[in-house]
Amino acid sequence: MYQTLELQRAGIVATLWMNRPEVHNAFDARLIADLTAACRELDADDAARVVVLAGRGKSFSAGGDLNWMKAAGQASVEENLEDARKLAAMLRALAELSKPTIARVHGAALGGGLGLAAACDLCVAAP
Repeated sequence: MYQTLELQRAGIVATLWMNRPEVHNAFDARLIADLTAACRELDADDAARVVVLAGRGKSFSAGGDLNWMKAAGQASVEENLEDARKLAAMLRALAELSKPTIARVHGAALGGGLGLAAACDLCVAAP
């Protein structure tokens, strides 16, 4: 259903796995859109009582994808503002989810990856 996420359910727990391990789960426009949609889906799902955010591979999230950020240098001011609004909407959807959210952080959580962890209610981290 999502291109950059896996949604796993185990009873009342829904786990959102960021699934871009080749780029350390760095977010780009697709991951931002997927994560926003998944948060909205889970917010409306009464069967999900807890949401865990995790990352596949070596890292939780390296933050913004360097190629996505490089493209921003070629984009117009309006396009960059729209990207910023979408990023803000993603973080807001995660932060304001109506059920507890847990960041399952392993490895790196850099830049915006730390922002993802901070948008959750709890953060459990390991090296």
